Amino acid sequence: MKINYKTDRVYIKEVQIEELNDSVMLWFNDKELMKYYTNSGNQITREALLNSINEGKRLNNNFTYGIYDISTNNIIGTIKIGPINLKHNISDLVVLIGDRNYLGKGLSKEIISLGNNIAFKEHNIRKLYGGMYLSNISSIKAYRSAGWIVEGRLKGFYFENNQNEDRLLVTCLNPDYFSKEEIDKLKENEYIYL
Repeated sequence: MKINYKTDRVYIKEVQIEELNDSVMLWFNDKELMKYYTNSGNQITREALLNSINEGKRLNNNFTYGIYDISTNNIIGTIKIGPINLKHNISDLVVLIGDRNYLGKGLSKEIISLGNNIAFKEHNIRKLYGGMYLSNISSIKAYRSAGWIVEGRLKGFYFENNQNEDRLLVTCLNPDYFSKEEIDKLKENEYIYL
């Protein structure tokens, strides 16, 4: 990466295969951490993760970055940008703070903002998008505070514990492709979906 992506507390760089050690892979076995991370419920194995990283690099459409503590250089989480739709320059951006010692410290906004910048500057993403459980209040707050906007709501999209749950659709628009007026107008309508 050409540009340095860091704050006073964390920095982001492409994850190295050797960093995906047993302690990192334990994050993907933690049911509480994974509750909102994957809506398929499928187990993420080291082999599947490595295949995803290698195939994403080969196709230039899926990138996994590590989140590192700036004072210790320890990996504390991951950011996944992808799959990237190369025709439309759109992508999902998923953040996982896997090291529980870093949860609840207000890092999510910083990390998501860094992820936005990487997506826009390194991958020329026009529009980031995603969806999250309506009950995932902490993620909704973190993404919104990092510049994401709620742009829709799908009724009963998820089925958890024999109950329907809505999915909030969120986006972050690259200001190189969208005017301030377009972004502000979308932001004005958020209240409809919350």
